[in-house]
Amino acid sequence: MHTLAVDVAGETLLLAPRALFWPRQSLLVVADVHFGKAATFRAHGIPVPRGTTMENLDAMDRLITHHGPRELLFLGDFLHHRTGRARETLDDLAKWRASHAELALTLVRGNHDRHAGDPPTELNIAVVDEPHRIGPFAFAHHPEPQADAYVFAGHVHPVYRLAAGGDALRLPCFLFGARVGLLPSFGAFTGGHPVRPKPGDRLFVTAEDAVFAVE
Repeated sequence: MHTLAVDVAGETLLLAPRALFWPRQSLLVVADVHFGKAATFRAHGIPVPRGTTMENLDAMDRLITHHGPRELLFLGDFLHHRTGRARETLDDLAKWRASHAELALTLVRGNHDRHAGDPPTELNIAVVDEPHRIGPFAFAHHPEPQADAYVFAGHVHPVYRLAAGGDALRLPCFLFGARVGLLPSFGAFTGGHPVRPKPGDRLFVTAEDAVFAVE
């Protein structure tokens, strides 16, 4: 796995595929997993593929193995909708949680969490409202600036269009502005919203198991 070191608010952070790791706090941060989204679509009669929950959990396992965090922080939208709380999805989450019983899990509530409800108590996830303050950072779901902290947020599902030689790709990206940094959505079935960096912004795209700066 290729990671990229960046300095933000006097702290060194590592950008990993669709995730951020803060070594000094041993904190791994992801946004917008949307567990149960595919199940929600199927509950409404839309035939979409199964297996996205395990795909997301496998991706988290790779990050946990690589970084060895003490805590995993979700920046909102852990569950997609009440209709997505399918027994199969919740069973997969419970088995995964049991295999990481020593790992602290924290969820900063997002807009979908308000509709889906907090995670089941057996997942042992601490749930907080935004902004969640740690050191110089405010961790949130919505990208709203704070007067005295640098904000890391999700919600937008940012993607960036790379074009070369007549070909183009839309890749998940990190977009760090002067006061707010956007994380890509972690979920495998979440889509993306194109973003355009402003002068002074820092942009990093993620593809496969690597992260690259876009100048």
